[in-house]
Amino acid sequence: MAKQRPKNLDLMSIRLPLPGIVSIMHRISGAGLFLSLPVLLCLFQSSVSSPESFASFQLVLANPLWKIFLLLVLFGFLYHLCAGIRYLALDLHWGTELAEARASSVAVLVVSVLLTLILGARLW
Repeated sequence: MAKQRPKNLDLMSIRLPLPGIVSIMHRISGAGLFLSLPVLLCLFQSSVSSPESFASFQLVLANPLWKIFLLLVLFGFLYHLCAGIRYLALDLHWGTELAEARASSVAVLVVSVLLTLILGARLW
């Protein structure tokens, strides 16, 4: 006979540890990158097809909303990259202890934010 386990159906009361949050954010950033790919390809195509289209591309990127969108895409890419490297290390059984996993989760967040700030300031 199967043991009856307690069930918690209130999702808002569940407290995930930081590695769990990093895992969920990794999935969300991957989905966001996938969904933003058609927009990025359209922008790239408009930038390389002719000099006139490149001028219109520059006008589009002068809009702060597009810059914010591109910064979010840049953060998503850098976060997904850093978290992916972390998961490759975990697959090799590096940093699987609890303290190391928490430290690598913090490192993923800090490094991805710092890289976004550095590259975003340079590209803005």
